[in-house]
Amino acid sequence: MEIPRYIQENLERHIGKQKVLMLYGSRRTGKTTLIENIYQKYSNSTLMLLGEDIQIANLLQTRTVTNYKQIIGEKKLVIIDEAQAIPNVVKILKLMIDTIKGITIVATGSSSFDLINDTGEPLVGRNKEFKLFPLGQIEYAKVENRISSLQQLNQRLVYGNYPELIHLTSLEEKEDYLKSLVNSYLLKDLLAYSNVKGADIIFKLLKLLAWQVGSQVSTVELGNSLQISKDTVERYLDLLSKVFIIFPLSGYSQNLRKEVTKSKKWYFYDNGIRNALINNFSPIELRNDLGLLWEQFIITERIKRNASKSYFPQYFFWRTYDGQEIDLLEFNSRQELTAFECKWGHKKAKIPVAFSKAYPDAQWHLVDKQNYLDWIEQ
Repeated sequence: MEIPRYIQENLERHIGKQKVLMLYGSRRTGKTTLIENIYQKYSNSTLMLLGEDIQIANLLQTRTVTNYKQIIGEKKLVIIDEAQAIPNVVKILKLMIDTIKGITIVATGSSSFDLINDTGEPLVGRNKEFKLFPLGQIEYAKVENRISSLQQLNQRLVYGNYPELIHLTSLEEKEDYLKSLVNSYLLKDLLAYSNVKGADIIFKLLKLLAWQVGSQVSTVELGNSLQISKDTVERYLDLLSKVFIIFPLSGYSQNLRKEVTKSKKWYFYDNGIRNALINNFSPIELRNDLGLLWEQFIITERIKRNASKSYFPQYFFWRTYDGQEIDLLEFNSRQELTAFECKWGHKKAKIPVAFSKAYPDAQWHLVDKQNYLDWIEQ
């Protein structure tokens, strides 16, 4: 079963607009399958190039208009898969899109292109970025009803949503796949980066983050644990976000001095990756971290849902030094503030008094097992 990806429709709307469409996402999220679908749909007018093919990469190094016109010919759509493997790829893309009229370029990358390449002048105004996440409920909803989604929830909290998991029937196969993904694929681009000291430090950092999901993270403490500097920790966190494994939430504040703003919380884009790092695939009935899994699941699913609708607010958490907190805030371009508190159980929750006083116009919602689908698939 192949689940339609919402990002394909969003991306196709921009074909024919003389743009570089950059499709980012961690390895194994389905980028190649998606562009193959696009290629089949537009095959008569499309040129497909594989960035990891050395001959292709070498051919593109001759940065002349004549060379690129000869390569592209009469094609109107150029797809470059794994473009981050090509040296100076952004300079190549810039020259192509600036000089060859009537083309659209789709370039995929499992890392931000500025991670490995010296990008030079950016593609400001010439590109549009898309992020491909692991499968989201907004996509499952196209092929399953709500009863099926509820039945799958417990497994998705533990094993996550990487596309290939839907083809694996046993829990042992899913566990083996995720461990292999973490050990063999996930950090491939990052470990090719010359300023990274080694896989052992990166894995130790990820494990520390996995244990601290939903908590404020001290880069000083992480550095002490890993025996590296605070600056190195911050650089590694930035790099890990550029290969789309983790993402931060900063503290939100506009009014109160007692609001926490300096530290960040770090989350994984996928629960299965987080659980593979700590080697814990126990069912939810036996876990003591279920609240954290639920919080991470809802936050990432909300981000996927919003992205599917081309809605990109800023994301924050909120907390005061006396312990009042909210898991997720969305702040949009209309200056509207929406708060979400994630609760797995049946505990009653109320909007924090300090928050309601400081932000009386903000909306506040409790997201629990009873209503969560309303917030992540509609």
